[in-house]
Amino acid sequence: LLNIIAGLDNPDSGKIKLAGLSTQHRLGQVGYMQQKDLLLPWRTVLSNAILGLEVNGIAKDVARNRALSYFEDFGLTGFEHEYPFTLSGGMRQRVAFLRTILLDSDVLLLDEPFSALDALSRVRLQEWFLQLMDSIPKTVVLVTHDVEEAVFLSDRIYVMSSRPGEIKDIVTVPFSRPRDFDVVGVDSFVRLKTQLLATMRGT
Repeated sequence: LLNIIAGLDNPDSGKIKLAGLSTQHRLGQVGYMQQKDLLLPWRTVLSNAILGLEVNGIAKDVARNRALSYFEDFGLTGFEHEYPFTLSGGMRQRVAFLRTILLDSDVLLLDEPFSALDALSRVRLQEWFLQLMDSIPKTVVLVTHDVEEAVFLSDRIYVMSSRPGEIKDIVTVPFSRPRDFDVVGVDSFVRLKTQLLATMRGT
């Protein structure tokens, strides 16, 4: 689904519309962060962050200045000249996410961005992500197999079946923003999580 939205694949039927407009040339119109961080090991944190801007023809000094203005918000200050192998998994994900954000697309596609992290790092990065999205409003399509993550991060959840993928249910998440991790213990959160798990199991 993300590949189709991004323009890497074409749908067998139906249409993809961005900003209400149908387009046959979707490549480059959305930011796409895949499951692995895909950082280049021979490039520093700063050089990895600006890779997309360089590919788009932005001058390196302009790209660096633009990236550096985000480093504090992304918790990367002081690591500009480090290489990926020196970073934790969470920091690598933040660099990859910054690289995606810098493309300044209105639509962001995220493919299980937190799945490779340990439980504590995942929670911290999820909370950071929510705060960031409140300050940098974007339309985000996030794929996850973690039901709790879906409820915590989302405003609307689409439950998909296994192949062939079909939408089984659409649920509006009732929790307002700003939102913190304490919400996962609220009774209505647990009920919604249970409801979604039942839908996924086909009951």
